[in-house]
Amino acid sequence: MYRLSDDLALVQTVDFFTPIVDDPYSFGQIAAANAISDIYAMGGKPLTALNIVAFPIRTLDKQVLADILRGAGDKIKEAGITLVGGHSIDDNEPKFGLAVTGLIHPQKVRTNAGAKPGDKLILTKPIGVGILTTSIKKDKLTEEEVERVTRVMATLNKTAAELMANYEVHACTDVTGFGLLGHASEMAKGGGVGLRIVQEQVPVLAARKRTRGRRLRAWRDEE
Repeated sequence: MYRLSDDLALVQTVDFFTPIVDDPYSFGQIAAANAISDIYAMGGKPLTALNIVAFPIRTLDKQVLADILRGAGDKIKEAGITLVGGHSIDDNEPKFGLAVTGLIHPQKVRTNAGAKPGDKLILTKPIGVGILTTSIKKDKLTEEEVERVTRVMATLNKTAAELMANYEVHACTDVTGFGLLGHASEMAKGGGVGLRIVQEQVPVLAARKRTRGRRLRAWRDEE
């Protein structure tokens, strides 16, 4: 965060990663939603974004890159953000993400270190994404499961962030990367409190049985 005045500050973040789903368009949407989410978690309003691209242009079809950018562009548009450019490099493995800039009131910043005794923990999405995306790489999910987890990952936290602005929220974080327990531990330590999580009340993306056969993979040349 960079303070511009007593009542206005810039908040900036950057996030990018390798493909976690086979469909390039969906990957672009997921990567964009994930990067924008950090601004929402701080209570900011995202304004602009820059594409960050690494792509093996000599070995993968350029249409794959076009689909990634199209997916991200549609998600950026849904968030009401302006895409102002980006940068790309030739790399051995595809990587994509965004650098996002937003605005925030310096006195209304949401951090992950302000939790207080008596606070209620609210999850805006079900957990289990990490396990399911690993299962995608091992081809152990049905098409229905892939579609469901993709839809969850690509959903913006825009509505949750807008609702949060109307309430007194002591702490907030984006539960990605380190999972619910990792981020809960970080939040507890930051606030000097303990968190009690009731397993039966945690929404989970449950997996079903595996389909037979193998799905086509958009990222690799098939023999």
